[in-house]
Amino acid sequence: MISISELDCGSILEVIMKKIVLVAFNGESMCFVHVLLNALDMKEGGYDVKIVIEGAATKIVSELSVDCNPLKSFYQKVKDLKLIDAVCKACSTKMGVLSAVEAEGLPLADEMSGHPSLARYIEAGYEVITF
Repeated sequence: MISISELDCGSILEVIMKKIVLVAFNGESMCFVHVLLNALDMKEGGYDVKIVIEGAATKIVSELSVDCNPLKSFYQKVKDLKLIDAVCKACSTKMGVLSAVEAEGLPLADEMSGHPSLARYIEAGYEVITF
């Protein structure tokens, strides 16, 4: 066990800050809005929060970028805050939305046979929550 006096300021902040990764698999917009809302709420609360978009949820990206989508404002806030850490390249390809994800400038991940590795988040101290 180490004492607080042995930690530098960056280490203290890391100990205090809660680290969460929200992983969206579900492709329904009413489910995905909860990912967006929770990410914004956690960010506002001082959490280190990241979003990973996987599976059927990758198709949501092309839907949210349309101006008439009522969820666009939440998506845009999340995007502006750079909370989307990874979008699955394999699933984006399978769902036919790879070009839309690229057009949105979202980071693609494929380090685990074409999919993002959740182990890297766990190893970095993140708690994984799936939707």
